[in-house]
Amino acid sequence: MIYMDYAATSPMMKKALNVYTEVAQRYYGNSASLHDLGGQAHYFVQQSREVVAKALGVHSDGVIFTGSGTEGNLIAILSLAFASTKGKHIISSQAEHTSVHAALNTLEKMGFTVTKLPLQKDGGIDIQQLRQTIREDTALITIQHVNSEIGAIQPMEEIIGVAREANIFCHVDCVQSFGKIQLPKQVDAMTVSAHKIGGPKGCGAVYINPTIRVSALTPGVTHERGLRGGTLDTPAIAAFATAIENYQYDLQQYKVLREIFIKNLPKTCQLIECGQQLPSICGVMMEKVEGQYVLLKLNEAGICISTGSACDIHSESGTKAILSMGYSMEAARQFFRISFGPSTTFEKIERLQKALSAV
Repeated sequence: MIYMDYAATSPMMKKALNVYTEVAQRYYGNSASLHDLGGQAHYFVQQSREVVAKALGVHSDGVIFTGSGTEGNLIAILSLAFASTKGKHIISSQAEHTSVHAALNTLEKMGFTVTKLPLQKDGGIDIQQLRQTIREDTALITIQHVNSEIGAIQPMEEIIGVAREANIFCHVDCVQSFGKIQLPKQVDAMTVSAHKIGGPKGCGAVYINPTIRVSALTPGVTHERGLRGGTLDTPAIAAFATAIENYQYDLQQYKVLREIFIKNLPKTCQLIECGQQLPSICGVMMEKVEGQYVLLKLNEAGICISTGSACDIHSESGTKAILSMGYSMEAARQFFRISFGPSTTFEKIERLQKALSAV
């Protein structure tokens, strides 16, 4: 099979897999235990926490290990919303990851109001519209750094600047951008995940500025500053750190791959180009053909793609990003996503193009 669904997940890199196996077999103690095996596990966790913090450009005291990017988003958004003393208004976008919408839906049931901004035709947030949406009771702005469906990169420096000017908490979902492009600075919270960069599934991290007094979402838990319960998965955490230290994303190489993909794209296909673009994510629509049909036909040809975020795979409403940009429901149903990774070659892209032409 030719794998072109890296925005959904990536295979574990060999170095991370080797570390996972070794730690699982030799350092299997509970990192919270006081005996020697527990101390060894604790050492791996703390060293890994430093690696994550360095990659994020933050202090390690604020790094909390989670079971996924989804869990990280839930913890960050709910924690910051409850910690704010400004009010109960939150600003986000219509194209956020499902986990963000889940957190916002939960807050709405608790009396919060949420404003979801649309994306412009270039895939970006309108900064002027963001400014106009801020109210006296706005507590939090939560925006995804890189959209997982179309690869749009949001102008995070401007967004963070707006938040700081208004003294509003700012959370950024960095799951798709982590390890690939420069991450935003001076944010109150960031979410990342291991399996997008060659680490294990079921492991991620969230940074919450340790100077912000956040309360436990589940009072009484003792792990991770009291913000997340359960025994830490030491092997996965160590493998995550290894992936961070060894993952490479050649931005220029992916730009070349994208250009080659565009060059021979069938005339029936339209590639969505954004103002600021992560080149390895290609959002495409095929005229008069549903994206799900394209996926099935490519699967028959031995090529793996997707129709959008794996977390939205059972949704019947099309993709959030496309709809948010003003495309029709019909266009949204024609959407499919191709995403490149370390195994993508010119030859594989040529095979992809031939398979698309045959649909």
